[in-house]
Amino acid sequence: MNNPEQEIIENNVRRAAGINALRKIGEIVSEEQQTDAENARVLRWFFRYGWLVMIGSVLLLAYAIGNISMGVI
Repeated sequence: MNNPEQEIIENNVRRAAGINALRKIGEIVSEEQQTDAENARVLRWFFRYGWLVMIGSVLLLAYAIGNISMGVI
């Protein structure tokens, strides 16, 4: 059987390893949450302004093809 000092040391080592693992898991989760927040921000931008960009692109394409004119008489 182990002596009490050895058990205390083993407990401390296990506790330190557990704390280190939790810290690493926390960093991974934090990075994923930051990535999710960035993706959500990009999607919000597309929902707010993407339709304007799309309409502008369609109008420019139609003008380039010649389907519409600038109204110059």
